Amino acid sequence: MARRCSVTGKGPLTGNNVSHAHNKTKRRQLPNLRTVRVTLEDGTTKRIKVAASTLRTMRKKAAQAAAAN
Repeated sequence: MARRCSVTGKGPLTGNNVSHAHNKTKRRQLPNLRTVRVTLEDGTTKRIKVAASTLRTMRKKAAQAAAAN
């Protein structure tokens, strides 16, 4: 499975490692993915990979929705 957030689509970024001598080599910056169980509308659960920043936003929105009711 690809290293990609299933909600936002965040994926790996590319850049350079830069040494003290200013030598550059390629590197990949991977997203901080977490495997989360989500309950669907029909009552079944499914595991999805979600970025940690997305998970934080989802929990924040859920808390705001609960407070509004």
